[in-house]
Amino acid sequence: MSLLYRCMKPLLFRMDAERAHELALATARRGGGLLARLMGGKGLTRPVELAGLKLKNPVGLAAGFDKNGVALPFWRALGFGFFEFGTVTPRPQPGNDKPRMWRFPEHGALGNRLGFPNEGAAALAKRLLRKRTDGDVLGINLGRNKDTPNERAAEDYVAALEATREVADYWAVNVSSPNTPGLRELQSRDFLTDLLARVRDAAAQKPLFVKLAPDLDDAQLLDAAAAVRDSGCAGVIATNTTLARPEGVSFEGGLSGRPLAARSREVLRKLREALPDAPLISVGGVGGPEEAQARLDAGATAVQVYSALVLEGPALIRRIVAGLSPGSA
Repeated sequence: MSLLYRCMKPLLFRMDAERAHELALATARRGGGLLARLMGGKGLTRPVELAGLKLKNPVGLAAGFDKNGVALPFWRALGFGFFEFGTVTPRPQPGNDKPRMWRFPEHGALGNRLGFPNEGAAALAKRLLRKRTDGDVLGINLGRNKDTPNERAAEDYVAALEATREVADYWAVNVSSPNTPGLRELQSRDFLTDLLARVRDAAAQKPLFVKLAPDLDDAQLLDAAAAVRDSGCAGVIATNTTLARPEGVSFEGGLSGRPLAARSREVLRKLREALPDAPLISVGGVGGPEEAQARLDAGATAVQVYSALVLEGPALIRRIVAGLSPGSA
């Protein structure tokens, strides 16, 4: 797999970023079952518990990579301990105008302004129900449709939750994407407290997380943590993409990857102080075993990977899991 990706990478990186991503997903979709059989589909095992869920290891696929859940057998074969699909909205939507994805390999980063393109919650649930197996832990990342005002956002989150109830092991409420107009306003304490309470009621006994932005200041972060605690949510996924830019990078949208690592670690530490007992998933700039270990040492229960999977290739996941200290999982 590592050799195959090294051979394919020059060709993929000459293509438009989104077209290359679609081609990679299509390849994973067609070959995922065979790969799962060749690799045993077992991954590497370093068991950990996340909000009562038994993970095979603490390294997960971040939301956004496979919005429509087309390649679950492939992700399972790579050794991920859990998988988060979406962001999914109640109704299908095309997302923002293209171009809307960029690579910045010299910075170890990706950029996007996708705007939640997806086939809708019902389609995702139907596909994942066919593909899941015993032992899979599936998270569903929920968003609102672009044309839904914030005053009615809770209706969209609840509708997407209900449509995926049969397949989800946990849900993540995405209020932090910079690519849907007005969405980040939902991170204010008043909006977030009411929103999470309503979605928490719908989630019933299954864990509910909220995904926060790295660009919140300390006061906003503490307000969000209070809303999580007061609503009875399980925990937090931190962080989403950032509006900050390294020198020489300019585009409209969110940046992910290595430039986000320091801020994501800082947010993790602040959330661990504010929510000492809550499960926390750390994402943003997790590019190798050292960074993954640093997040676990800083209080993360689990980590997720996105950009480094594109930039380094699929062998990265087994390298991360194998490189974790035995006592950290």
